[in-house]
Amino acid sequence: MNAPVNPPPGSDAAPGSPERVAQLRAQLVRHVDAVPHEAFERPPLYASSTGALSDGTAARKLGAAVDTVPPGQRACPYHYHLAQEEMFVMLAGEGHLRVAGEMLPVCAGDVIFIPPGPEYPHQLINTSAQPIRYLSISTQERPEVCHYPDSGKTAAFAPGVRLVQRAEANLDYWDGEP
Repeated sequence: MNAPVNPPPGSDAAPGSPERVAQLRAQLVRHVDAVPHEAFERPPLYASSTGALSDGTAARKLGAAVDTVPPGQRACPYHYHLAQEEMFVMLAGEGHLRVAGEMLPVCAGDVIFIPPGPEYPHQLINTSAQPIRYLSISTQERPEVCHYPDSGKTAAFAPGVRLVQRAEANLDYWDGEP
């Protein structure tokens, strides 16, 4: 018989109690249909609804969301990450994965793996007449740098920092220094 596992940090619930089970479930489990969704829209090409699954969980290195993209739309611009690795699990619908300059058909049941780096810029596009729904799973390295080949932008993200600019707006390293 296995020994009881210690309660989660900050828990005073007894092992095996309904309170402990509820605390663990709140820290470790999310249902894809039970999270609030936030709409992201930038007509005419971008529209999606995202439910953050990992927010408020005990996850430290993984992030997850459930995304829905209407017909003819994209969730985000074509981009690649320099730090984060991503995985997409297609739950419903069909569309195309724009990746490395190619268009790959994808459908429900497909699992997509995107390593970091400039070799695999990517974007999911709903090219069908029905919504597509997928899980977005990523490592959560910070700081993160993303590049957007279509617009020539580069973005840096870290806690409390969000910088987006193009190379021609880049400052010299010594600019403004005494």
